[in-house]
Amino acid sequence: MGGVGRKPDPFSAGIAGGLPDLQNGAMAARSDLLDDLIDRLGPLGHVSGRAMFGGHGLYLDGTIVGIIIDELLYLKVDDANHDDYLAAGATPFTYQGRDRLVTTSYWEAPADIFDDDDTLRRWIAAAHGAARRTHRPARRARR
Repeated sequence: MGGVGRKPDPFSAGIAGGLPDLQNGAMAARSDLLDDLIDRLGPLGHVSGRAMFGGHGLYLDGTIVGIIIDELLYLKVDDANHDDYLAAGATPFTYQGRDRLVTTSYWEAPADIFDDDDTLRRWIAAAHGAARRTHRPARRARR
């Protein structure tokens, strides 16, 4: 199921500057992919999703590990799992910012990882590791 769908078009209706216009009340529709992932990833920990940026965030134990845009899953990547995505021919999620193309650290999940729960869980666990390694604590406001 996952990995199937069209590539996100950052220039499509409802998206301003590559991200949705949340000020005008744009909300993400329910995601069948997110529901499927929540069902299949339970053995890894607490899996949840949250609407964001016209898509959904995928969370494992409170840490965002992926984003779903147009029913396509992008997972968190860092130096430890980057080569796996390159070998699979995956590409990063990009969007048009105000004056430049922005490349994120979330890469398209290879379609074949959805064929087997163990493989899917391995890739999600690796994305969780990447998210934990690259997490920066929120800065405190100056007084």
